[in-house]
Amino acid sequence: MASAAAPTALRFTASARSAARRPVAAASAEAAVPLGRRGLGLRSAAGRLGFAGAAAADGLLAARVAAQVARAGAGRRGPRGVAAMAKKSVGDLTAAELKGKRVFVRVDLNVPLDDNQNITDDTRIRAAVPTIKHLISNGAKVILASHLVRSSFFFLLLLFLSVLVDLFRNQIAKAPYFLWLSGLADCELGRPKGVTPKYSLSPLVPRLSELLGIKVEKADDCISPEVEKLVSELPEGGVLLLENVRFYKEEEKNDPEFAKKLASLADLYVNDAFGTAHRAHASTEGVTKFLKPSVAGFLLQKELDYLVGAVSNPKRPFAAIVGGSKVSSKIGVIESLLEKVDILLLGGGMIFTFYKAQGLSVGSSLVENDKLDLATSLLAKAKEKGVSLLLPTDVVIADKFAPDAESKVVPASAIPDGWMGLDIGPDSIKTFSDALETTKTVIWNGPMGVFEFDKFAVGTEAIAKKLAELSGKGVTTIIGGGDSVAAVEKVGVADVMSHISTGGGASLELLEGKELPGVVALDEAVPVAV
Repeated sequence: MASAAAPTALRFTASARSAARRPVAAASAEAAVPLGRRGLGLRSAAGRLGFAGAAAADGLLAARVAAQVARAGAGRRGPRGVAAMAKKSVGDLTAAELKGKRVFVRVDLNVPLDDNQNITDDTRIRAAVPTIKHLISNGAKVILASHLVRSSFFFLLLLFLSVLVDLFRNQIAKAPYFLWLSGLADCELGRPKGVTPKYSLSPLVPRLSELLGIKVEKADDCISPEVEKLVSELPEGGVLLLENVRFYKEEEKNDPEFAKKLASLADLYVNDAFGTAHRAHASTEGVTKFLKPSVAGFLLQKELDYLVGAVSNPKRPFAAIVGGSKVSSKIGVIESLLEKVDILLLGGGMIFTFYKAQGLSVGSSLVENDKLDLATSLLAKAKEKGVSLLLPTDVVIADKFAPDAESKVVPASAIPDGWMGLDIGPDSIKTFSDALETTKTVIWNGPMGVFEFDKFAVGTEAIAKKLAELSGKGVTTIIGGGDSVAAVEKVGVADVMSHISTGGGASLELLEGKELPGVVALDEAVPVAV
């Protein structure tokens, strides 16, 4: 382990067991077949199902969908792609199993709206389109259920006050409290309490109708005689959007009677809401007790294929990049990844806890003093597992937490008092990029610095650009949700990544190896020959 005066880039490759996993010094001459180049003859079928942008360019998903649809259209079950959590998919259902059937589809349409109820980011709506179009094209009667929540100023005020309390309790050392706000995009705040007009799904109907190419009907409730009437009038290939399921407190309590009422509207169930799959709610888990079959939608299946399949059985060398402000929020992810990866790169505010655990001075950088022993144990575990764990060797420091702060680059072992680290330095960017150049699979979760400030976004943007470059060389690149997604979108390289997860908390829990209630509840896949 590095001493107080030594560089803090740690490379552990000591164990004999890890020798076969150890990354080579240069990229292998035998390049992996790019995911985007597979299944080229099947792209048109995927295109007809409404895949656009990154999804259309994703050969793994395109091949899966097109092959399954072709098989289903012939009345036979299609082959599965990457075996991940072995759940039955909507693509496994035959046309005969869908035609004329009422299909309850749990989607995640929790999109941001401005003060005028205009959609500011329709990513989640677009992500739901392929499954819905598939059901429409097979003559199903589609019943969509979702929730809608928003952030609130009041919550942010409470968060700020809680950080001040922690500061006074010395739980963190002189931490720039704004760093604690990272990850708020994944928090579901401003929850409706009963029927609340501002949380209605009505503003989503025009955009959903536009994307599907048909008029989407909208119910004013999710359970009522009027809803039952609308469902009974729904034609084959028609779509009905139910009102916000969280208008009922029974939804989040997974109340059996409420779940039964939802299920009574349909003949079968499809879960395509990965972002809520980690929650056992009535519309994500409860309804499966009353509807069979209960299967995964294309989006949910793709998330499982990458976050479970590609991570559990990766092309090696396999690297993980983990960033973010706090070690405590990523403990499970780091521990789980140490069992799988060859290379682990750490960045973000969490690195200063690792530095302090090694006896280095960190100035006024973010530190979790109660996690110093944990940081030491994670370093030891990396050595034990033969994982090359790299910490930044230099950092960009600032005299205050502000976009116009004075800044300079210093070695990680030479952070002066009164200064805080807000990004990784140029030497670290080069070291990380060189390490990534050897890989064939990379997963990224968490920024390298305070990328919301341009001056301290260089490290995060450099990693995003490097992964985009690697994607073009056939490396499987997986963006594991949260701020990493915002980073690749900010840089403009989202479309070239192999997979971008739509879930924040769900992605983290899956990477930690946890079971997701919404996934566990689905029907098991029937093994078939590939």
